[in-house]
Amino acid sequence: MIYMTKTTVTKAAIQKVSMKKMGEHCERVSELLKSLSHPQRLMILGHLTQGPKTVSELQELCSISQSQLSQYLNRMRLEKLVNRTRQGKYQVYSIENQELVQLIAAIQKIFCC
Repeated sequence: MIYMTKTTVTKAAIQKVSMKKMGEHCERVSELLKSLSHPQRLMILGHLTQGPKTVSELQELCSISQSQLSQYLNRMRLEKLVNRTRQGKYQVYSIENQELVQLIAAIQKIFCC
């Protein structure tokens, strides 16, 4: 068995991984993991897994300046990690895809529980 923090992965589970599929998706996964590699961006996404948030809500939750938050959110929008919608005078951000929600949830389960 291979042991990980709070999670056990068996050899059988590893063998079920399709190496062909893994090869086909390596580039995409690598780019996604690069996007998550900044602690502040990871925190923003962690909060967004709880549901859509306004810029002011995220600013308060993450304890960062509005200009820093704006830079992070704009980059994540360009990388198609988050969506932005307008609700009245507020910009509301949410996570773009369920795969990212599942990945953040797995990271939280391993490191935050």
